[in-house]
Amino acid sequence: MHSLITHFTETKAVDYKVLKVSSPAFKNEGMIPAEYTCEGRNVNPPLDILDIPKQTKCLAIIVEDPDAPIRPWTHWLVWNIPITHHIKENRVNGIEGINDFQEYTYGGPCPPSGTHRYFFKVYALDEQLELPRNTSKIQLEKAMSAHIIGFGETIGLYHKKNT
Repeated sequence: MHSLITHFTETKAVDYKVLKVSSPAFKNEGMIPAEYTCEGRNVNPPLDILDIPKQTKCLAIIVEDPDAPIRPWTHWLVWNIPITHHIKENRVNGIEGINDFQEYTYGGPCPPSGTHRYFFKVYALDEQLELPRNTSKIQLEKAMSAHIIGFGETIGLYHKKNT
């Protein structure tokens, strides 16, 4: 006789406001200009953020490539960004964590082959996060999980010209 063991995990419904995230540099699901990639100046593109909840204390950004060969590749982690509707090109006023290039900065798209998608995820948080600078994406996601009150994203595409 076989016994059936069922595991139940507690799930929490997440109620958050949808942020409208866009970039004046590229359309959603459009091509990212080379200047924001490893083939250009390799600086973060500007982002516009609308519909930020009034209770927001700070913003966080995660940029990742889910099409990377081995696993999703983290290009940029930033948290404790003061509330703003405009992230400027090549500038952010927050704490930058460690990306998968092992750097504390924006690392632009640089796919080894083919066209990859880059998700620019913006989070509105109800409190500042006390995290060390060497925080990884997993650690940031865990720390902010109970504090997300708004979320939005825009997606850019990139294909290296030299592949």
